[in-house]
Amino acid sequence: MLKDRVALITGGGVGIGCGVAKALTVEGARVAICGRRPQPLEETVTALKEMGTQAIGIPADVTNRSDVERVVATIVAEWGKIDILVNNAGMSGRTPMDEMDDSRWLSILQTNLTGSYLCSKVVLPHMKAPGYGRIINLSSVLGRFGVPGYAAYCTAKHGIIGFTKAVALEVAERGITVNAVCPTWVDTAMARQGIEETAEVLGMPAEDFKNLAIEAVPIKRMADVEEIAATILFLCSPTAAAITGQAINVCGGATAASGG
Repeated sequence: MLKDRVALITGGGVGIGCGVAKALTVEGARVAICGRRPQPLEETVTALKEMGTQAIGIPADVTNRSDVERVVATIVAEWGKIDILVNNAGMSGRTPMDEMDDSRWLSILQTNLTGSYLCSKVVLPHMKAPGYGRIINLSSVLGRFGVPGYAAYCTAKHGIIGFTKAVALEVAERGITVNAVCPTWVDTAMARQGIEETAEVLGMPAEDFKNLAIEAVPIKRMADVEEIAATILFLCSPTAAAITGQAINVCGGATAASGG
């Protein structure tokens, strides 16, 4: 389905990004991943190559334009183009309004929102396939509603949806689609961090809060990485060519009552 397509996945060494890299590999894409930590990148690239694809991993910080330009230049020098961009790099954490230090707020917005902007801006000139191009941005159910104590993450993920809609209209005539995916709890390191932080604030064991969080999801479980990857894979497919400017919930019903 994606034979000879070239994909860049940010935050591709672990979690959802790693799952997406493997899903695109199965469909024949050549895959580049970037992230801040070299070791997970190396491990994922090794796994991708064992699956039979061409793959490269490039350490980079998506909030740094020079890093982003270096990543894109490396891919274009290797494969001549970029067809698919998955803006997956993300950062979460509590940012209560009574917290005096603004550094986490700034880091969360920079990583989730500015990082997606920079990567999209630098990649778009290299999306040259006639009538094809895919940008998929990772939002969240927290882009659909608010959660107390997580103002920065909610702001960033709401912003991703607005960014997605605006850019989708800007590039529609080129045949490039731009969509967002909004997952519920997914069993990743980021989710475990959120569970542990919130449990500490509530004064309860992390496992107890995890059970409460899952109970609030109508399907009574977390989503699997593979389920998120499958949604992204569909949005990359030729059959999704008429879907653009959308935010697709993979939320186990969590947004149904909110109208999100």
